[in-house]
Order: sequence, then C-alpha cells, then structure tokens
Amino acid sequence: MKRLINLVAGLLLFFSVHAQDFTQTIKGRIIDQQSGASIIGASVVVLNSTPTIGGVTDVNGYFRIQHVAVGRHSLAISSIGYEGKTLPNIMVSTGKEVVLEVELTEALVEMEAIEVVANNQEKGQPLNDMATVSAISLSVEELGRYAATFDDPARAALSQAGVTTGGDDLLNEIVIRGNSPKGMLWRLEGVEIPNPNHFGSIGSSAGGISMLSSNVLSNSDFFTGAFPAQYGNVTSGIFDLNMRKGNFDQHEHSFQAGLLGLALASEGPIGSNSNSSYLVNYRYSTLALFDKIGLNILGDQEDVTFQDLSFKVHLATKKSGSFSIWGLGGNNTYTYIPDPVFDEPYSDSNVHNMGAVGVTHVAYLSPNTYLESIVSLTGYNLNYQFDTLNVRTLETEDIAETTTRISSYINHKFNAKNTLRVGGIVSRINFNLKSTEWIKKDSSYVFVLDDRDHTYFIQGFGQWQHRATQNLTINSGVHISHFLLNGNTYLEPRLGYRYKLADGSTFTGGFGLHSRMESLALYMARDVFEGGGDKAYNRDLGFTRAAHGVVGYEKMLGKNLRFKTEVYYQYLYDVPVWGNDTTTNAGERSFSALNTYDGYTSFPLANNGTGKNYGVEFTLDKFFANNHYFMVTTSLYESKYAGVDGVERDTRFNGNYIFNFVGGKEFQLGSPQRTLNVNVRMIYAGGKREAPIDVEASRNEGYTVRDFTRNFESRLEDYKRLDLGVSYKKNKTKTAYTISVNVQNVLGIENVYSQYYIPKQDAIFSATQLGVFPNLSYKLDF
Repeated sequence: MKRLINLVAGLLLFFSVHAQDFTQTIKGRIIDQQSGASIIGASVVVLNSTPTIGGVTDVNGYFRIQHVAVGRHSLAISSIGYEGKTLPNIMVSTGKEVVLEVELTEALVEMEAIEVVANNQEKGQPLNDMATVSAISLSVEELGRYAATFDDPARAALSQAGVTTGGDDLLNEIVIRGNSPKGMLWRLEGVEIPNPNHFGSIGSSAGGISMLSSNVLSNSDFFTGAFPAQYGNVTSGIFDLNMRKGNFDQHEHSFQAGLLGLALASEGPIGSNSNSSYLVNYRYSTLALFDKIGLNILGDQEDVTFQDLSFKVHLATKKSGSFSIWGLGGNNTYTYIPDPVFDEPYSDSNVHNMGAVGVTHVAYLSPNTYLESIVSLTGYNLNYQFDTLNVRTLETEDIAETTTRISSYINHKFNAKNTLRVGGIVSRINFNLKSTEWIKKDSSYVFVLDDRDHTYFIQGFGQWQHRATQNLTINSGVHISHFLLNGNTYLEPRLGYRYKLADGSTFTGGFGLHSRMESLALYMARDVFEGGGDKAYNRDLGFTRAAHGVVGYEKMLGKNLRFKTEVYYQYLYDVPVWGNDTTTNAGERSFSALNTYDGYTSFPLANNGTGKNYGVEFTLDKFFANNHYFMVTTSLYESKYAGVDGVERDTRFNGNYIFNFVGGKEFQLGSPQRTLNVNVRMIYAGGKREAPIDVEASRNEGYTVRDFTRNFESRLEDYKRLDLGVSYKKNKTKTAYTISVNVQNVLGIENVYSQYYIPKQDAIFSATQLGVFPNLSYKLDF
C-alpha cells in the first residue's frame, strides 16, 4: 500500500512539474490613446501570479513577460499620469505568443495610476476613441467562442442588441434596427471596401461565406447608429475591421481544416530587432478540393468553389514612422444545372471576384501629433448568366468597379482635455457595367447597362474630442461628401457624449446626419423604349439620408456584470421611391429602396420617400469570468416607411422584437493544458414581412399574385434558432491544437423564407430556410 501511495505521489509530482513547463510569452506595446505616442515606463503585471511577474515598457513602449503559465490570466497596466486598465481572462497557450497593443487614457487629475487599475475593466468599449454610443468592440476570441459564427464577424454581430438576420440563413446579411442590410459600410484598415463575402450580389453587403479569417483579424469595432464624423456613406451600421500585426520576433504558423475550407497561416519577424513583421493566410474550398479528387458531394447539379487570401506586412522604421502593406482578396464560382425531369429548365452561373490592397503610412510629427495616410486599390467583379439549359441566354451581367483611393488625416492632442482629428478621402471610381436581357416578343437582346467611365467621390471630416471633466467626454464633428457623377453635396454634423457617475453609472448619447449612395448600376441603368432609344433616368438620383438620435444608460451591477439600455429614433428622408406619383399600380406606389436587399432598376426613381425606425434595447452582459459568460439582449422596435403615395406602412424588416441569448462554459480537464468549451446561442425574432397573397387572383392567373395595396402587412412566422458549439483544446510543449464542432440551427427548425401560391395544389407553399448546418474543424498552432 505504501508503495502504491508513493507511486501515485510520484506521478502527481511528475505531471505537476511538467505542467509548470507549459509556459508562453506575453508581449506588446502600450501607447497613448489620443496621440498614439509610446508610453515609456508603464508597468504590466500578471495578477495573482506567484511569485509576481510582470514587465516595464521600454523607450518605444514595448514590454515582454516570459514564462507565463498556460491558462487564463489578467493583466494590470498602469503608468503615472494615466488611467490604469485591467485586461481580464487573457488566454495563454503554447502554440502562439500573446501579442497585445493597449491604449491608455491620460488622466485629467494627478493620481497614482495603481488606484484606478482594478476598476477600469471596460469590456467591449470601441477602439475608436471618438465613439460614444451604439458602438462595441468585437474581439477575435468572441468570434471563436460564440456558437456557429464560423469566425465570421457578421454572424457574431447577430448576438448584439437590435441586430437580426436578413431572412436567409445561407447568407450572413444582418438587419440593424430595422434598416435594410445594404445600408452597411465595410471598412478594412481604415478604408472602405466592397462587400467582403463570397457569393454576394450587386449592391449587397452580405454573402454565404466571409472572406475574412480570424487568423489575421484583430479586435474590430461594430456600430449600430449615430456614427462619429470620420465615417461617411452609411445609414445602417459599420464594421470597422483591423488586421493584427504579425509576431515581430518569432515565426508561428497555423493549419486549419474544416467543412468550410482548408487554411494555412504564417507570421513572423522581418529582419532582427526591427519590430517589423509579416502575416498571411490562405484558404481553399473543401468542397472544391473533394471534387478535384473525385468526391462529388453536391452531385452533378451544383458546383461551388471559393478561395481567399489576406496578408499584412508591417515595417517599422526609426525615423520615418511605420508602413503597412495589406490586402484581402477572394474568388468564388457557383453553377447550378437543373435536373430536366424534375426542375424548371433554367440554369445559372455566378462568378464573383473581390480585392482590396493598400499601403498605410503613420508619421509621428511630434509627441502629440501623427499623420496617417493610406493609398489603396479596391474593386470587385460580378459575372452572372441565366439561360435555358444553355439553349438561349436570357440574362447576363458583367459588373466591374475599381476604386483608387487616397485618404489621410492628422491627429493632434493639444492636452489631456482636447484632441482634434481632421482628414479627407478622394476616391476615383472606375466602372465597366454591362447587362443584357432577352426580349421574347422582339426576339432580340437589349442592353440595360452598357457604360464604361469613371467618377469621383470626395469626403472630408473634422472631429474634436473635449474631455470637460474626468467623467464627461464630448465628441463633436462634421462630415462632408461630394459625388461628382451628379454634383450632389451633403453636409452632416455629428455630436456624441459620455458621462460617468461616481456610482458606476454612465449616460451616453449621439446625434447626427448620415447618407448613403446607391450602387453605380442603379445610377447608370437604362430604360429601353419600344422602337429604339433608351434613357438613364436615375443618373441624378440623390443619396438616401438619415437623422440618428440615441440616448443610453449603462450600469455595472457587479464586477463582471453590466446592464445597458439604449433608446433610438432614426428619421430617413430623400429615400428613392417610384418617380411617377400619378401611377395607379399598387406595387409601384408602395415601392421604396428601404425594402430592397440589393440589385438595381432602370425604372425612374425619385428622392421623395421617407422612413423611420425607433425602439428600445436592453443588454445584460456577464463578462467571461470564473470560466463562464453569457449575454442576453432584448429589442423592441418599429420600422416604417412611406412610398410615393405617402401612405405609412411597415417595412419588410419590421419584425417588432428580437431576443438573443449567447453563453458558454469552459472546463479544465485535469489541468490548464486541456480545456473543453461548450457554447450556445439562441435567436428569437419577429419574422420578415411581404405583401399578402391574393388567393383568388392567383387561382385565376395560375401563379402567385400579391395584394400590393396591403404591401408588407403579412408577417412571416417568428424566426427561431438554436446554435451549439463544442471545442476541445490541447496544449503541448510547442504546439496547441483545437477540435471544434459548430452546428447552426441544431434543432432543424424550418424558418419560413417566403410564401408562394402553388396552382397544382391550389395551396400556399412556405419556402423554408437552411436546416441543420454543421461544421467540423481542426486547427493546429505551431
């Protein structure tokens, strides 16, 4: 018995010693939030470490803490003259070093920094210091933690207050506060980019699969209203995405295999002791790879292929600031060939290419002033063909847009209270738009689009941040836009505030004007006349405009529990509606661009429509602590519009209510080297709307006829979905691997997409969305 006890004790000692050998390095840089300057001598301490370990920043603001045990740790960061900050529950694993860039805010009153460290844990606060309300920061860890996000920022955003799906589970489009998904603005590395999703369409903001990868993304901001002055060309919401810098003194790699693709990522230093680095990620469609080796999973009727590449090269210099060369690109094809026995005799094919590349230069003109300049080239190409089993092509589209953009802003911090940011953006948009339609009665093709030209879009902005007191921050500014295609100019003032009380409560608010251009295809599309001739009616069409107002309240109910509520009102005006106010067609009289997902029309439109969205949102957020987290959001809202007839109706996206829940638990399986994560997400939201079906008219005509005099009165069944994610992570000496299973709609609920009349059955048929969608993946960090 004694020998057995000694053997067990020896084994426990052996494993405990080897467990202690599993360590990693935490390193990074500490900078001033307003000026971007390095903070020298800042203290970084690993809380609750025994013995206490930590580091101090050097003359360039860099720090390094070695031999940190694998597992979760919290860091306390402090510097004399600055408000301290705590970074909680940072995951340390053997496969990759932890690289951080942390911003500290200069204190308005003289204090010992350590006094405020423990209380400054503002999880989810936006990276943009000019944002005060309706803005959060989404971390890369949240992308991986939330169930069934598939590392997609848009799918992760579905868990936020006021956000719901666009009505198609195959796509990652999101509806924010009742607005159309096409009002979204995507930005990458400070530059507006085309829709960064595979299988997108003209004017849309979504697609089936994101081109972005969590291997290269850093924490990014997500806005739902009342945007700061530096953002233009947006009325709905903003994804302001950032790529992280690669590891600047150690090479690291990742391999990932899953049903959505095979990916390889690599990063490491460029030169020695230069703080320069590279980061690259490539992914190829798993289904396409299977098809190449003879495993045709989708069968002979469908062909799906995609690939994407993203990279960032960061070059640090001693005297000329820093340079970053970055890029994102994707290609995808989809082809459908119907079964002539069972399906309609029509086939279609879609090819989509998207790319964005840029060079960013940041020059520090003084300790309190920096200049950021970006030269970028972005573009996309959509090629679509619809035909009758390749006998005759009925419709084609070949849409190409390329934008050369120069953007720059200067940021000057006058003192701890006042910071000014002024900048401008000049975009040259080159377009080559072609679209044909087969007119059966004339037995000929007509060109709806046939334009090759260029135009300019010019933007400017100014923002002033004034910290009136330690607890009150006011951000004010103005944005101006000028579209040379039709000469329209828009001046948009913005204002936001954030006021903290001593009891931990915070009052927030934001107000401003915003605008959004339509797709170039809409401006250039031609209405072809019988007998010859055509006209582009919408070339002078103005932007859709919106006035946003938001007030909010936040309260920490405990160390890791936050309550947040926001009340908002949005008034939309100059909305494109039917141009002829004497029309008697009910569909035309009730038409509004606010109800469209994408696309364009050649029919004449006019900026005579209006709309409004208003509601209240509640969020209860339990931060990740003690190995678990949850977030509950509830939204009650109305979304209305008026077409050319002036009648107020529900918009397509007026679901009236949204309930979201996301939560999870992390289990340590015997030691910090092995962890099991279980995550769930639940979505319950009011259904989308459509015009009710006129059954009698449909029966007489033999196809679906809708009653557009009651447009969008019919609301589809409530949207219900439960997602599940389970992952297992194992740390080894120099590597770490993760096996995960994520299932979207684990219960297989058949949510209704739309309804149609079926003549053969004399019944209304409900088309349903995607059922159970699983994704199994394996990731190795080394």
